[in-house]
Amino acid sequence: MSISRRLAFLLAGFLWVAGVQAAEDGSDTAIWGKVKTLLVGDRPVIDDTAGSVIELEAPVRAEDAAVVPLAVRTKQQPGGVHISKVHLVIDENPSPIGGTFTFSPIAGRADIETRVRIEAYSWVRALAETSDGKVYMARRYVKASGGCSAPAGKDQEEAMARLGKMKLKLDDDAVAGQPSAAQLMISHPNSSGLAMDQLTRLYVPPHFVRRVEVSYAGEPVMTADVDFSISENPNFRFWFVPKGEGELKAVIVDSKDLKFESAVAIRPGMKGGS
Repeated sequence: MSISRRLAFLLAGFLWVAGVQAAEDGSDTAIWGKVKTLLVGDRPVIDDTAGSVIELEAPVRAEDAAVVPLAVRTKQQPGGVHISKVHLVIDENPSPIGGTFTFSPIAGRADIETRVRIEAYSWVRALAETSDGKVYMARRYVKASGGCSAPAGKDQEEAMARLGKMKLKLDDDAVAGQPSAAQLMISHPNSSGLAMDQLTRLYVPPHFVRRVEVSYAGEPVMTADVDFSISENPNFRFWFVPKGEGELKAVIVDSKDLKFESAVAIRPGMKGGS
């Protein structure tokens, strides 16, 4: 091999390694730059490596790229500052903005747990917007591939027969004035439009949950604007603060403008579920 070809080979190898390191050390990419501007404009994003405001729990390597568990944990801030929004971003997904969650004061905690699809090895980011205008970010590099284009886990006819069925339940007894954890489970194929039906060999048209609204006693708790990055049969764990008897209610709207509702009566001191 000539010296010039050897140098070219070594340079190519160096650039490849540098590219991998740039991806895995969280350096800005074109995708992230565009998404950041779309979500928060020109505000600086503080990389919260210490977890003082927001933390993101995610596996380093996913067992199933179509069902990757994520948990966002937030910390209460001094001086009356609260977290109003949390954004989930999956850089390498066909639709990088997986969801925007808006929390009211009666949420108690701006924490959310869900399951997502990941199409390629990617940085997964959770951004917290605080009421004083600051933006904080937690991030994890997740090794997973093919999640958005993976075939549905259930028969399509069976999935459509259960379309829109929901269950709301509390993790523990509701205590007046204290944050209580609740879980919303939705039967919905959440089709991405990128997966092929294994029987017909045709692509299943996109059909997914796009908005979730949760209220307690008529007051908003949490709203979520989401897309097909959320896994089949969406599942959300969130918090609310009961101040007395009331109805915990969830309303979802999907990409075909179909609307579904579920509610459960909550009495502090009694475990709830429906």
